[in-house]
Amino acid sequence: MDERQRLQTILLEKSYRRGNFTLTSGKTSDFYIDGKQTTLSAEGGYLCGRLLFDLIRSGDEPIGAVGGMTLGADPLVTAVSIVSYLENMPIPAFIVRKEAKGHGTGSSIEGLKNLPAGCRVALIEDVVTTGGTLLTVIDRVEAAGFTVGLVVTVVDRQEGGGETLAARGYPLKALFTREELQALP
Repeated sequence: MDERQRLQTILLEKSYRRGNFTLTSGKTSDFYIDGKQTTLSAEGGYLCGRLLFDLIRSGDEPIGAVGGMTLGADPLVTAVSIVSYLENMPIPAFIVRKEAKGHGTGSSIEGLKNLPAGCRVALIEDVVTTGGTLLTVIDRVEAAGFTVGLVVTVVDRQEGGGETLAARGYPLKALFTREELQALP
C-alpha cells in the first residue's frame, strides 16, 4: 500500500463519519470529516505532511512558508514544515488566528519572524467545504504583505469551495476529493 492509499485508509477509519451534522459553513450534511482525528495521529500527521510537502515542492514557483487558520491547519503546517526540514528544504510554518491577540504584539499571524518578507506562501486546510475560511486567510496573509502561491487541502468536500477560490484566482489542490476519499482503495 502506498502512502496516499494508507492516508485514505486512516482518514476513513479515524475522520469520516456518517450521520446528520452542521458544518462550520452552517450547511447540514449526511457525512462529516473530522480531519484532526487523522492529522493529530502520528502516522496520519506524518503522511499528511509528506504528501502535502510533495505537492508543494512540485509547484512551478518556490514556496517560502506554509500556513493556515487555527485550529485545522495547525498540525498540518507543522507536519509540512518538519518534513521539509528532513528533506533539506526547510519551509517555515505560520498560523493565522481567528482573531488578533488582545495582548502582546496584537498579531493575527503567528510565526512571522520565521518568514522571509513578502514571500510566496502555501495555505493549507484539512477540509474545504465553501472555501470561506481560506478566503479569510488569503485576505489576512495578503494584507500582511505576502503572496499566496498555492492553496491546498487534505479533503475537498466538493461543495463549492474549489469554485469559490478559483473565482478569486486561487485554484484549490486537494490530496483527496470527496469522491476519491469515499472510493475504496
